[in-house]
Amino acid sequence: MNFTIRDSQIADMPQVLCLIKELALFEKEEHAVEVTEENLVADGFGENPLFHCFVAESDSKIVGMALVYPRYSTWKGPVLHLEDLIVSEKYRGTGLGSALLTSVVTYGNTLGVKRISWEVIDWNDPAIAFYESKGAKVMRDWDVVQLDEEGIKKFLK
Repeated sequence: MNFTIRDSQIADMPQVLCLIKELALFEKEEHAVEVTEENLVADGFGENPLFHCFVAESDSKIVGMALVYPRYSTWKGPVLHLEDLIVSEKYRGTGLGSALLTSVVTYGNTLGVKRISWEVIDWNDPAIAFYESKGAKVMRDWDVVQLDEEGIKKFLK
């Protein structure tokens, strides 16, 4: 299979959003996606972009993506967070995921980060096995903690 990994462009955001929705469906959270194409364009391509996105393109179609953004660890210093690495189901097992992850790791190394971190849902055994095969440490003794928009509002009352 021929594919290219490249930095995303504004014109890619409709297909990137389709991949985000495909992941949400896979994770049984299809109604949770609130972000729009307009949000992705404004947040990723403005004067101060909030994220960097790599896309995997095959036959002029976006079939995978990896979205990252900077964080800071009080213990380590600069960190890169991988929000999502998505390969369309039809293209899994073709090397796209490895190529996208390589792009992320190369990018993080270029930035001089001390760590690249991400979450993986605990029942996604193929993803966990993939990440572990690449040398990633899956930290099963940590829980993800979040305040959603409603929780933020309740907290501030």
